[in-house]
Amino acid sequence: IKSIVGILSNSQAMIADSINSASDIFASAMTSIGNKIASVPEDESHNFGHGKAEYIFSLLISLSMIIISTKLFYNSIMSLINKEEFTFSPFLVIVCIITIIVKFFLYKYTKKMFKQHNNILLEANYKDHRNDCIITTFTLISILLGLFNIYWFDGVVGLGISVWIFYTGLKILIESYNILMDISIDSKTKNIILDLAHDCKEIKNITDFYTIPTGYQYVVILTIHIDGNMSTFDSHKLADNLEKNICNIDKINRAIIHVNPI
Repeated sequence: IKSIVGILSNSQAMIADSINSASDIFASAMTSIGNKIASVPEDESHNFGHGKAEYIFSLLISLSMIIISTKLFYNSIMSLINKEEFTFSPFLVIVCIITIIVKFFLYKYTKKMFKQHNNILLEANYKDHRNDCIITTFTLISILLGLFNIYWFDGVVGLGISVWIFYTGLKILIESYNILMDISIDSKTKNIILDLAHDCKEIKNITDFYTIPTGYQYVVILTIHIDGNMSTFDSHKLADNLEKNICNIDKINRAIIHVNPI
C-alpha cells in the first residue's frame, strides 16, 4: 500500500518508507527460515548444531538492505537536485497514521514479550518497531509540509531513511560476519567464566581458553591444571561441576573442560 501510494504521488519519503517496510518483511521471512534451520539439533555431520544458519540468512538480508539503500539515496539526492514535487493526497496521511498506530502497538507487544522471555530476536524486533514509528512520523511531517509547498523536506526524509537502512544493514553485516568467522566471546562473559574457575581452590592454573560461536550461544573449551595426586574420579567430578556452572550462563551452550594433572 505504501509503495502504490508513494509511486502515484511521487513522494520520495513514502517510497523510502515502503522500501523500509518491505525490507522488514524480507528480514522477518529470512529470519523465520534461518531460525527453523538453526533450531535443528546437532547430528553426526554438525557436532555443534545448525545455529550459524541464521547468520547466513542475516548476511543475505544485510547485503540486500545495503544495495536498496544505495539506490534510495541516489533517488533522494536527484529529487533534491531537480527540486521534484509530489502530489499531496489524503491517502498519504491515512497510510502514515495507520502505520504509526499499528507499529506502536507492535512495539508495546514485542517489548512485553521480550521482558517475559529475554530473547535477543524479540529485543531487536521491538527496537525495530520503535524506529519504524519514528521514521513514519517524519514521513508524515514531510507530507503535511507539502500542503505549504515545502517539498524539499520530502527528499531530505527519503535521504534520512536511506541512510538509516544502510546503517542497519551494515550493523547486521558486521554481526553476521563476526559469528561466521568464529569471533571470541565478549570479555565480560569471559571474565565471569574465569571467575567461576578461580573460585575452585583445587584448580592451580587455567590455560587454552577457547570459545566457538554456534549462533547466539557459545561452546567454551578450556584446560584446568590440578594436583596430580587427586584421584581421577574427584578431578572429573570437579570438571563436571565447573561445566554445569559455566552452562548456566546465558550465552553458553556447552562447556568442554580438559583436566591436566601437575
